[in-house]
Amino acid sequence: MSQDNSEFIESLQEIKIVKPTELIIQQIKQQISGGKLKAGDRLPPERTIAKRLQVGRGYVREAIKKLEFYGILKTIPHRGTVVASLGVKALEGLITNILELEKDDYKSLIETRQILETNAIRLTTQRASDDEIEKIEQAHQEYCKLANNGNPSIEVDFLFHLRIAEFCQNPVLRSIISLIAPDVISHSENIVRNKEGYVLLSKLVMQEHADIVKGIRSRDPEQAAQAMFNHLHRILTLVTDYETGKDNFDVINWISEFNRKKLVS
Repeated sequence: MSQDNSEFIESLQEIKIVKPTELIIQQIKQQISGGKLKAGDRLPPERTIAKRLQVGRGYVREAIKKLEFYGILKTIPHRGTVVASLGVKALEGLITNILELEKDDYKSLIETRQILETNAIRLTTQRASDDEIEKIEQAHQEYCKLANNGNPSIEVDFLFHLRIAEFCQNPVLRSIISLIAPDVISHSENIVRNKEGYVLLSKLVMQEHADIVKGIRSRDPEQAAQAMFNHLHRILTLVTDYETGKDNFDVINWISEFNRKKLVS
């Protein structure tokens, strides 16, 4: 290939295909952050939204499920799907504005998670009921089941973290962690696009989550917080290395080197 052609190839930008589900989520979030949808407002039926957007109802249903997962929407029996809480509009607007300033700054996002989640888990360890701790363990087991079958899920991974935040009994802390979730998941997918790499990475995740569960089950806030810190510090190290050598980054090689350093230490 000639020098001119090499420069041409290097100048091309990667084309990212956005799924209809993500575009629907984006529009609903914009309606909330713009104040057109307020806390307690009910969404129109799925078929009405689908007809207006000229997409299949399945895409709308998937978007609503994801927004429920993030804590932005809530489905109430005999009433329908509503905006979940008073804090959503303000918090969503705040988080979105911050992330728009540094869209590719995944490192700052993980640093923020460290601050929020190490404190949330201290509260959860002290405040969660035995039944709620059981739900946290179930979220961990669900991820392990998928990972052991070779199909780990980033969303199920983050559901484990959302369960911990949910039972800290601080709705503001839980809401902030939930609202960060879409961006964490999106950035994580960029790093682990190699499925073989993510399957290997899931082994680290399972062990780290197991240490977190052990701390919660022991009702030891500092043990649980340290396990959470260690987990997120490992993620922060991964993200820092990814951003440093983005073009040549290989998650499989990174895991191998990470495990080698653990054995040495």
